[in-house]
Amino acid sequence: MLASEIVKRPIITEKSMQLVEDQNKYTFSVDPRANKIQIKNAVEKLFDVKVLNVNVLNGPRKKRRVGQHEGYKAKVSKAIVELAKDNSIEIFSA
Repeated sequence: MLASEIVKRPIITEKSMQLVEDQNKYTFSVDPRANKIQIKNAVEKLFDVKVLNVNVLNGPRKKRRVGQHEGYKAKVSKAIVELAKDNSIEIFSA
């Protein structure tokens, strides 16, 4: 997989921004098939930073229905990436 396929988008919420300010940890929505090593390499390549640690949260598929039709929402996977002290990602500061 390409780095741009692994890291889908940043997650910018109040809780994730608090992690950025306090602990220099950034949250991304990632491909559910990617492992920690692939996520680390993708973030380092895309943003030119040094990654210290990666935590991955895999959410379940959720059942949804519209009228009589039932289906499932896609599986959600988030990665919390800890960077070295002198590194930061600019898209989170805007």
